[in-house]
Amino acid sequence: MKTSVFAIDVGYGNTKYAHRSASGTVATGMFPSLAPLAATHSLSGYGEGVLSSRNVVTITIDRNDYELGPDVSLSAAYGKTGSALSDNYVMTDTYAALLFGAVHFAGVTHIERLVLGLPVHNMKKYSTALQERFSGEHDFGPGRVVIDKVMVIPQPLGSLVFASSTRGSSFSRDDAHLIIDVGYFTTDWVYANGFTMDDTRSGGLPGGASQIYQRIAHLISLDQQDNVTEIELIDKALRERRPFLLYGKDIDLSPYVERADPVVADVVQKMQNSVGHLRNVRSIILSGGGAALYASAIRRAFPRIVIEVIDSPCIANARGFLLVGESRHARERRVV
Repeated sequence: MKTSVFAIDVGYGNTKYAHRSASGTVATGMFPSLAPLAATHSLSGYGEGVLSSRNVVTITIDRNDYELGPDVSLSAAYGKTGSALSDNYVMTDTYAALLFGAVHFAGVTHIERLVLGLPVHNMKKYSTALQERFSGEHDFGPGRVVIDKVMVIPQPLGSLVFASSTRGSSFSRDDAHLIIDVGYFTTDWVYANGFTMDDTRSGGLPGGASQIYQRIAHLISLDQQDNVTEIELIDKALRERRPFLLYGKDIDLSPYVERADPVVADVVQKMQNSVGHLRNVRSIILSGGGAALYASAIRRAFPRIVIEVIDSPCIANARGFLLVGESRHARERRVV
């Protein structure tokens, strides 16, 4: 299937993608950003009628096979889940595997414009490298894809564009907004007047939702006298508002979230020092998979500013990337 614009937000926690379906509606998908090395054999096929096959795919990058998809295991022996939390994440084979996994699950074989996002503090460092790496024809194991052009934008701009699209005429280009994208590994913010980004008041730093999960895991380890490392399962439990299961015991995570508040407060303070006062902004737009975990601290830091938690914050960037790509694609076609 050929598509004019395909948007992928390869996050540290989840990989999200968006594109136009044949009917013209926006189709989206999401799966965990975990890519462990694929097993050399599978037992699920031997339990036909009893064991169901998992919804995963094997992606080959540089002769290594990685397993990924919606049903990838969130825990593994000795913590080897295939998670990658590093500042050069976008240059890793894990990132490439997740990107091609999104292409595979969408059933796309030819992309005229691929739109990707980067943390604000990594734009200058990696945007050109991403464009060069993913332009062209690729064979990733289960299929091939041709990518004509790659476009890279700051991640929080995706949320701004998506938020503006839901408001219609009520969104004014004369209004300023602070867009905060709380990701899995980084927290990024963009100060924008309309769609014009103010570089001096925009930024980002390591310190997203994963720092909270790691803090919670550490606190549980102290209470249970055990080394708890399954932060992916802690993430899932919080998102689904369920207890965390440990040795058959349900553990309420709410008290641990409160005890992790100093981690959040430190990140918010650094961001506050960067943006300064916000007397003239219309609102703070809060997005990203960790938005709910940071909302209280951000409200305390900016008590007089309207704070909007965007609908479906985890997928907002991917949907915004798609809109940005479609706008640029249409504009370039008119010029030609």
